[in-house]
Amino acid sequence: MKLVRFGVSLEDVLLARFDSYQKEKGYPTRSKAISDLIKEALVKEEWAGHGSVAGTVTLIYDHHRRELVNKLTDIQHDFYKTIISSQHIHLDHNNCLEVVVVKGKPEEIKSLANKLKSVKGVKHSALTMTTTEKETSGCPLDKE
Repeated sequence: MKLVRFGVSLEDVLLARFDSYQKEKGYPTRSKAISDLIKEALVKEEWAGHGSVAGTVTLIYDHHRRELVNKLTDIQHDFYKTIISSQHIHLDHNNCLEVVVVKGKPEEIKSLANKLKSVKGVKHSALTMTTTEKETSGCPLDKE
């Protein structure tokens, strides 16, 4: 892959804010920070489309809640084609963290995430979206 240099013109106030962002996030260069922001935008675009994407659904819940684990398991079985893996972690006596790794069409993954988080007893849920890289306009996201 060929590295291409290009110029960017920004208002001084915006550049100052961006430089603060770069420093706060620990980026070694403006180029790396800009590259990651572009990649993030492309991944979000993938999730708005119909291609294959990947991600995780993270759940925190009280495993003592009656029938909660069974409901979560039933939902996951309904989405067996989308779920690659899951990991169950005991945080303490009452709380569990479950990470469900997914791959498939964005609408299917969002549907799974919504069904899991809406189960009574789930304390927190987060859908983290990423890419399979195949769908990003034929352009690999990172070859460093």
